[in-house]
Amino acid sequence: MGVTTDKIVTVFKESEGRGVIMEEMVRSWDTQISCSLTDRYSNWVFDALDDIDDNFLITDPTISGHPIVFVSRGFSKMSEYSIEEVVGKNSRIFQGPGTSRRAVLEIRESIQEEAGMEVSLLNYKKDGTPIWILFRLCPVFSKEEGRVTHFIGVQVPIGRCSRRRSGCFGDGILLGSCRREVCLDLSGEVGRASGLDSFVDSDNRGLEAEESCEASEVEKQKAAAAVSNILSVLTHYSELTGKVVCGKRCHPVGTVPLGSALIISLGRIKESFVLTDPHLPDMPIVYASDAFLNLTGYSKQEVLGRNCRFLCGPGTDLETSSQMRECIQHHQLCTVRILNYRKDGTSFWNLLRISPARNASGKIAFYVGVQIEESSKDECHCLSPEMRQLGTVGSVKVAVRSLSVGVGSSKS
Repeated sequence: MGVTTDKIVTVFKESEGRGVIMEEMVRSWDTQISCSLTDRYSNWVFDALDDIDDNFLITDPTISGHPIVFVSRGFSKMSEYSIEEVVGKNSRIFQGPGTSRRAVLEIRESIQEEAGMEVSLLNYKKDGTPIWILFRLCPVFSKEEGRVTHFIGVQVPIGRCSRRRSGCFGDGILLGSCRREVCLDLSGEVGRASGLDSFVDSDNRGLEAEESCEASEVEKQKAAAAVSNILSVLTHYSELTGKVVCGKRCHPVGTVPLGSALIISLGRIKESFVLTDPHLPDMPIVYASDAFLNLTGYSKQEVLGRNCRFLCGPGTDLETSSQMRECIQHHQLCTVRILNYRKDGTSFWNLLRISPARNASGKIAFYVGVQIEESSKDECHCLSPEMRQLGTVGSVKVAVRSLSVGVGSSKS
């Protein structure tokens, strides 16, 4: 169920150097889509999910753009989109002119809060035909890590509408409803996609009266049963790999997983960087950007939970490492040039900038480390390494500060 990336690669092959870089980024993103479920569940999960007759999608908030990674046959039939046309896209492709912003904002808030919700929603089929559905959202949590790994979005067509009018806010955002393929053309989605980004129709309409359609109790029960059935399948096939999931947050004592909203926000930043948590033993990496994974050759699973020293090797200067530790102990900014090693054993000079990132309460929640390979010649960047690092650190700090109310709020 991978996404065709020929179009993306062609767009960015304006120069040889830039084309190679973007081709690697596209390949990495496409691999994440393909492995989103297989990294956690047994391969048999696809057959089991295909056997479920309900209309549903599964999305991955840990991948840039919060893309769809699984489409049920029932949903494909209902929407008239093929599976290949949907996988890898953000769910806003099903939105259209009549979609209520209020409903979509409710979905957005639930995603930010990593909570389940249910709302009546006007979606659009591929040919533009509107269809009222009961949308039920359910987060899927890693039992061991406590973070959200996926979202389940069940859509039950509403048979007979009992309409009501309400004040709404227009068109919106993620797992909802406003049909705009042009906004989701993958040539732009890989480079700038944000799972929580909203957009406004060309008519720029504001607060206005819109119609809503109420679902029946039978339809609500059907949506709840579908979510329960899907969760049961995911739980069973996660147990076979030892990476168990559940429908409720259950993280180990002393750990605070990153919220989906923060992960999605960080996914917009395209430079190489990691977030480490100084409040956990050995200050492990809790977030690694796609560019960091491309630079080092490691997968996300091989990086998360480890201290950054795994990048060091025989030629790494111990005095430089000691300088970094001292700056962190004193909560100070640190800029160094250090010899690091990729997964394949090749070395590179890393221009590294480490800075504390504070939460909404002003307390240090994380440390951000921005890496730039000294010998890299990236033609798509006109800024100096120092300015690129400053920009990246600033973007990370804004994301942490604006989205971390409660995330790390108990940390000092």
